[in-house]
Amino acid sequence: MPDHDTYQRLISLLDTSSVDYHLIDHAPEGTTDTVSTLRGHPASEAAKCIVLRVKVDRRTTRHVLAVVPGDRRVDLDAVRALFAARYVGFSDAETAERLARAVPGTVLPFSFEPELELVVDPDVVAQDRLYFNAARLDRSLRMSGADYARVALPRVERIAGPALV
Repeated sequence: MPDHDTYQRLISLLDTSSVDYHLIDHAPEGTTDTVSTLRGHPASEAAKCIVLRVKVDRRTTRHVLAVVPGDRRVDLDAVRALFAARYVGFSDAETAERLARAVPGTVLPFSFEPELELVVDPDVVAQDRLYFNAARLDRSLRMSGADYARVALPRVERIAGPALV
């Protein structure tokens, strides 16, 4: 079950971290391409957030929040190599909601759960303007990639596949 305080926790974190951000209200939407159009920016400036299940070995499963530019896919082979894992796949919806404290389409590029490791592609933190849904389908947030990296403290690794066509 998502934590309905996730939005407020995000705003508090950004305010206490002195981050310059802008809130954008829009029609409820969680699909990257569609919400990027509503917000008026290219999908490449969006943070696409995917919760992954990483099986390191038969007994060890890790959960990773992978963040890539909105016009790209997560390169599962790159994530598998990064963790020297046997298997990497998408987490089931229930686990993703519990760990991300948000419903699909509203997952933040921040992890508030110790068991959800944040791994971000360098092209995300390089954005002058980074957009993402703010744990709500009807509100998004814009901030710089540099501020995002400073506050989220992600592991930055090349995990995005080629641009989608």
